Parts: sequence; C-alpha cells; structure tokens
Amino acid sequence: MKPHLVVASGAGMSAESGLKTFRDHDGLWESFRIEDVATPEAWRSDRALVLRFYNERRKALLQAQPNTGHKIIAAWEKNFRVSVITQNVDDLHERAGSSSILHLHGELTKARSTADPDLVYPIAGWELKEGDRCEKGSQLRPHIVWFGEAVPLMAEAEAIVASADILVIVGTSLQVYPAASLAWCAPDHARKFLIDPRPPAAPGFTVMESGASEGLLRISGLLGGG
Repeated sequence: MKPHLVVASGAGMSAESGLKTFRDHDGLWESFRIEDVATPEAWRSDRALVLRFYNERRKALLQAQPNTGHKIIAAWEKNFRVSVITQNVDDLHERAGSSSILHLHGELTKARSTADPDLVYPIAGWELKEGDRCEKGSQLRPHIVWFGEAVPLMAEAEAIVASADILVIVGTSLQVYPAASLAWCAPDHARKFLIDPRPPAAPGFTVMESGASEGLLRISGLLGGG
C-alpha cells in the first residue's frame, strides 16, 4: 500500500495564484471587517453586503489558476495516497488534479440552504443573489464556515491526519483554530514538514522558511520526487 501523505493547506497556498489572503498587510481584512462580512451576525444584519463580498471573491477565483504548488501536490498521487485538508474555500486543488480534498471552511463555488444545511448546490458562474432559494423556499447563503460557527468536518480531518505517514503543512501560520490543532494529530512515526515564509515554532517538524511552491518542490526532492 502506498504511504499516506496528508497535506494541510492554508491561504498562503493560493496566494501564489493571485488570491488575496486575509491576514497579510494588504489582505482582505484591510478593506473589510470580519464582523461585517464573515459572521452569522453579518448575514442577519446586511445580507446584501455579505453576498457582494463573496461574489467578488468568486469573480477573482474564476480568473485564478492553480500554481506550481497545487500541481506538485496533485503529482504526488503517483507515489503516495494523498489526502488534502484545506482551510481554503477555493477550488484550485481540484483544478490542479488532486482527487481527495476536504474543505474545512467550506467552498466558495457552492451555496447552501439557510433552512437545511444538508442542501448544498453548485453556483453557476460567480453570482449568488438575493432571491436565490433552495427547494424548500429559503434564501441560499455562501457555503462557508463563518467565524463563530462550528467546523463540521473537524473530526473527519483529525482522523485523516491521525493516519498520516507524512504530514505537510503549507501556507498556514497555525493561528486559526480549530484548524491549527491538526498539526498535533499526526502519529509519532509520521514525517512532518512545515512550509511558511514566517514559520511559527513547530517542535517535531522539519521547517522550511519559504513560499509554498518552493517548499513543496524541496519536499519532493526529499521524498524522491513524489
């Protein structure tokens, strides 16, 4: 059986594709307050603004392309059983060719019912509008886990990391919880790598102080090309 290689990716993974991260000095939170666009309270108080914010994110995503790092991870499937757990809501891992992806924080390309969270629909194009409704008649909302909401796939993600032979954490500063706790779910025998231009302390990890694609390329060399 192929070794199980688990990749946990964050916003820095997609930054090389031109998608703004939230926490960098020129990131999205410089223009928008979290409370205004990414919370249940924001949805209740100004639904139009929330819809507009995510429509703009979707427009940007449609213009973006998978970068070298996304393609490296997809290529690893030749020699490894690869599971991708991403905090990113974009579809760049899918478009690069990765086949097993868990989106911890939701998916920008989908909408879900406000009456039944199990009703999830693909969004054609970039726009989700007022009046777009589910089959039960309720307004559709972005299929995003907002600040203050539970992360429903967290237990599944923990189980995936607990079965890793190799864990690669890339593009995340390990500051956003509960996702950051995944770093410590890997078994003792697993080889563990952390890629970040400004890495936090990470005992037990081989740390690469670099951008996502550069670090992933270096890991490919260490793993025999992947």
